[in-house]
Amino acid sequence: MPVHRPEQRHPHSPYPTGLLLTLVLALALLVLAAQPSSARDDATPPRGSAYMGVGVAAHDGTDGSPAGTLAAQTEGVDVSSHQGDVAWPTLWSSGVKWAYVKATEGTYYTNPYFAQQYNGSYNVGMIRGAYHFATPDTTNGATQADYFVDHGGGWSRDGRTLPGVLDIEWNPYGAACYGKSASGMVTWIRDFVNRYKARTGRDAVIYTATSWWKQCTGNSSAFATANPLWIARYATAVGELPAGWSYHTMWQYTSTGPTVGDHNRFNGALDRVVALANG
Repeated sequence: MPVHRPEQRHPHSPYPTGLLLTLVLALALLVLAAQPSSARDDATPPRGSAYMGVGVAAHDGTDGSPAGTLAAQTEGVDVSSHQGDVAWPTLWSSGVKWAYVKATEGTYYTNPYFAQQYNGSYNVGMIRGAYHFATPDTTNGATQADYFVDHGGGWSRDGRTLPGVLDIEWNPYGAACYGKSASGMVTWIRDFVNRYKARTGRDAVIYTATSWWKQCTGNSSAFATANPLWIARYATAVGELPAGWSYHTMWQYTSTGPTVGDHNRFNGALDRVVALANG
């Protein structure tokens, strides 16, 4: 005859131990299920969190920083909401003379720190401009150019405002080329820069990395004659440029600079920065 054994109980609980474990496990699963997917999966950042150079180190690597500052180059920085309120007087005192500020992304995001960053850089004496982080998988180029201009990306002939920048690089939210063919990407970029010029009278600067440009535009040379090039390469030299461009206008050479991470060099003395601002 089987012997009946009473269920084990925790000394301070009226419930059997097995039932307690089941209840705890069920509660844990409910808590996990209630969390938003972003809290459970850190692989994809939230929309709006992209910034200039978001994929450069991961895809192109870092091969050191340039040695010394040449007299013919002018130091600059680029910032986004990741930097929050920026210490512009500190940067100015360190020799930074120009800045670009993230204004928009897609047609769904504006930088909440834009006013402090855009106006603050201007107020300490810098020449400054705005940039747009492109998401070609969400809306067409012309629509995003309009959104950019309407939310801080315009241009004024005051001698202190640089033309807007199209930041076109690796997709931090999915496929590197945003699901577009090379010809489709070229069309998207053309739609953006054409609309930007129609709205402002200026040719937009194109920020990119050579390896991304090769992969996602087929190394198109379609924009080299009109659009200044801002190249991203964290190394001791600029290296190979995308097709068509024989020189770069700006170079983002590090993401680990002083005060703010992203530091850049303008390919010329300060009067050339002024010349770009003046158009």
